[in-house]
Amino acid sequence: MSNRDEFVQYLERFIGTVYQWGGDDPMTGFDCSGLAVEGLQAFGKLRHGSDYLADGLFKVAFPTKKISVDAARATRGALIGYQDSTGKVTHVEVSRGDGTVIGAIGGGAKTLTIGDAVASNAFVKVRPIGYRGQPTIACDPWA
Repeated sequence: MSNRDEFVQYLERFIGTVYQWGGDDPMTGFDCSGLAVEGLQAFGKLRHGSDYLADGLFKVAFPTKKISVDAARATRGALIGYQDSTGKVTHVEVSRGDGTVIGAIGGGAKTLTIGDAVASNAFVKVRPIGYRGQPTIACDPWA
């Protein structure tokens, strides 16, 4: 099994974990970048203790690893991002290579407790790529 497969399987273990704004811990919850960073650190793609927001994953951590969004749909372990009108990446998910993504989804800046997450249906989930609109940027940390 490849590292990229193990990475995706590792993240799949967190399905059902609550969303927590700013979260990067399986015991208290993840936000979108916290989930991606947790997995990337566990498999040596990011230095342990590093902290990146979604935008930083694409523009600081892996700026030379960009791939097309279409390629990312079929690339297990690729990061898929959504940019705002200024080009800032505001959300990141991980491609499962089958047209779906795993991500910490449904929360926002006011999702700070388990109660907030439950009320917002905010958890680590698997969803089809594009469920929240079309992604605009992608990279492959494993390339």
